[in-house]
This record gives sequence, structure tokens and C-alpha cells, in this order.
Amino acid sequence: MAEIKDRENALIMETTKGAVVIEMYPDLAPGHVARIKELAREGAYDGVVFHRVIDGFMAQTGD
Repeated sequence: MAEIKDRENALIMETTKGAVVIEMYPDLAPGHVARIKELAREGAYDGVVFHRVIDGFMAQTGD
């Protein structure tokens, strides 16, 4: 797993293929980062399938 530089602003997703570290930048998008943290702590992403991932750019999910 990659080194985590800022634990307060990193999400760790456990997948069937291993862990994924997502670095968040609250200085660039404070509202978005706060909301993602809130949703993650509530378990909103548990069991959600990501259907499109572009390395270094984005990950899309939906229901």
C-alpha cells in the first residue's frame, strides 16, 4: 500500500484486489472533502460497486 502522507485526509478502500488509498485535498475542495468523510464514516460506500476507474483521475460508482 502507498505511504499515507495525511491520515486525516485519506480514505482507504478495501477491495477484493487489495487496498486503495485515496488522497483528498481539503484546501482545494473543503466542502467536498467534508461530505465524503461524513458519508464514509456513515458507511454510505460500504458494498458499493465502482464501475469505472481511470487511474490517477477518477472512480465512478452508482446504484
